[in-house]
Amino acid sequence: MQILVTGVAGFIGFHLAERLLGMGETVTGIDNLNDYYDVGLKQARLELLKDKSGFRFIRADLSDQMAVESVFESANFDIVINLAAQAGVRYSTENPQIYINSNLVGFINILEGCRHNAVKHLVYASSSSVYGANGTVPFSEHHNVDHPVSLYAATKKANELMAHSYASLYGLPVTGLRFFTVYGPWGRPDMACFSFTRSIIEGKPVNVFNNGRMQRDFTYIDDIVEGIILTAKHPARPDKLWSAMHPDPGTSFAPYRIYNIGSNNPIELLHFIECLEKHLGIKAKKNFMPMQAGDLQVTFADVDNLKTDTGFRPETSIDDGIRKFVAWYRSYYGV
Repeated sequence: MQILVTGVAGFIGFHLAERLLGMGETVTGIDNLNDYYDVGLKQARLELLKDKSGFRFIRADLSDQMAVESVFESANFDIVINLAAQAGVRYSTENPQIYINSNLVGFINILEGCRHNAVKHLVYASSSSVYGANGTVPFSEHHNVDHPVSLYAATKKANELMAHSYASLYGLPVTGLRFFTVYGPWGRPDMACFSFTRSIIEGKPVNVFNNGRMQRDFTYIDDIVEGIILTAKHPARPDKLWSAMHPDPGTSFAPYRIYNIGSNNPIELLHFIECLEKHLGIKAKKNFMPMQAGDLQVTFADVDNLKTDTGFRPETSIDDGIRKFVAWYRSYYGV
C-alpha cells in the first residue's frame, strides 16, 4: 500500500515508518524538522529510514496548505497516519500560537487532502490529555471529555471533533488514537524517561511533580506501533446501534472511532524512577515539586474496545521497556 506518515522524524513516526517498511509497504514521510527538541536526533532517525527501500521523505510544514496539497498530488495514498503535531502540555502554556498553527491548521489541511484524494482511512494521533478534569478511571472512550486542562489537550479534542465532521459530511473513515505516555528507544528528550535518564547519569536532580504521587499509564513504543498498524487495517465504520438520544462519544453514525492505546497498567512515578535506577545502576537525586498546571494526576487507559475490534494486546512490562531504553541511550550517547 501507499501510506503517508506525517511527523515521520518524530519518535512514534520513525518507529512506525520503520515497521511499515519492514512489512514491504511504501511510505512517504513528512516532517518540518522543527527545533522543539534536538534536531540532530530527528535527523539521525531519518538517516536510518532513508537507507530503506520504499521510503520517500518530504520536508514540509502541515500548516502550509500548498505544500500539503502538493504531497497529496504526488501519490495515491491508501492510508494516511497523521502523527505530526506540536507536542507538550507545559510548552503549550508558553507558546500557544504554535499549537494552533500545527495542531489545528495543519490538521484541517490533512483532512482536506484526504477528502479530495479518496484516502481509504485516516488514522490520527489524539492524546490521553483530552480526559482533562475527568476523574473516572480507567479512562474510557465512552466518557465525556469536554473539560481539557491544557491548550495542547484542547487542540487534540478539537482534532477529534474536526475528524468527526469530515466523517459525517464526506464519509471519510477516521480513527483517533489516544496515546498514553509513550516511551522507548529514540524517545523524545522532553519526556520523563529520557530526561530522567539524562539527569540521573549527569548527577543532576530529577523534578518529581506532585511529590511523586503522579501515576502514568506508560506504554512501550513497540506496543503503540502495533496498535497503530492494527487500527489502520480496520477502517472506521458507522455504529448501527448509535443513538442520537444517548450519544456515545467513542463511536458515531458516521465512519468514526476513538480508541485508547495504553498499557492498561498505571505506574507511580517513584516506581518508574526506581526502575531507571535499577537499570542505570545509579541512585537518583530527587527534587520533589507540586503539581504543575495542565498536568493530570493519573492516566489509566481502558483498552477493551481496541482489544475487541483489532486484537491489540500490550505486551511490554515497564521493567523490560526501561531496560531496552537504557541500553539504547547508553549506545546512542556512548555512555
